[in-house]
Amino acid sequence: MPLETTAIDSRPEVQEFLTRSRALVDHELDARVPAESVEPVAVHSAIRWSLFAGGKRFRPALVLAVGETLGASTAELLSAACILEMIHTYSLIHDDLPSMDDDDLRRGRATCHVRFGEAIAILAGDALQTLAFQTIAEDESLSAATRVRLISEVARAAGVPAGMVAGQAHDLAAEARAASGADLEKIHLQKTGALIVAAARCGAIIAGAGDQELDLVSEYALQLGLLFQITDDLLDVTASAADLGKTPGKDARAKKATYPAVYGIEATRQRAVTVHAKASETLTQLDRPTMLLQSIADFILRRNA
Repeated sequence: MPLETTAIDSRPEVQEFLTRSRALVDHELDARVPAESVEPVAVHSAIRWSLFAGGKRFRPALVLAVGETLGASTAELLSAACILEMIHTYSLIHDDLPSMDDDDLRRGRATCHVRFGEAIAILAGDALQTLAFQTIAEDESLSAATRVRLISEVARAAGVPAGMVAGQAHDLAAEARAASGADLEKIHLQKTGALIVAAARCGAIIAGAGDQELDLVSEYALQLGLLFQITDDLLDVTASAADLGKTPGKDARAKKATYPAVYGIEATRQRAVTVHAKASETLTQLDRPTMLLQSIADFILRRNA
């Protein structure tokens, strides 16, 4: 049974925007990441294998969407968009390691540690994380104050006590016990949601958003992060490896805390609709042209990969 999508307007411009933003970000990443021929060759090859494996570029797209909605130029936003993808890709490399989620398929091909070995995969992830902060620190198109704010936002979202690293730690711990709904939300607000919120906030900060706008953008992105994880969990139990580009059903086999495991598939689908509605309601309070941001929420609710 598909998700209920009553009153959702399917806008073709969201696909056009995502295609455009992905091309822009890929071009910028290619210019910023050392070539495979640069020493150490193995590390740079592993970075490029993972970074250019065909990901959705959702987090950088959100930087661009929020920033442009609030009046920033694309050129001002590109560095921040790139660092969000670098941090996200580093997290995927490390999440796939045998000591973490132990996965052998990512974005439709072998994971980094399967292709290059565990040691090189760890180094590639480490290098991407440090390159991300170097990239934003050295972006002289932004003021020093703005760069410091962006570094703080991303570092907080990527680390502990309430960022991506904390979420992964809680996720691993939850494998040993039956997770509650509260446990599940905590894990995903940190593991997935924190970086998505940071992406939106970075775009807003670069655009010079005031406190009220920043709060609304943060709430919208928080709901978007939950929606993204809910649909991701649903796809893990309903989609094929060809659709996903990664191993389906692995969360259940690893006894991961997921929305379908805690609530069941039908209740999870309804939860997705409810969270989407909350994101949409938040956008009505933002006195800006929010059609693109609404379309992104609609797109996530309907996504099939």
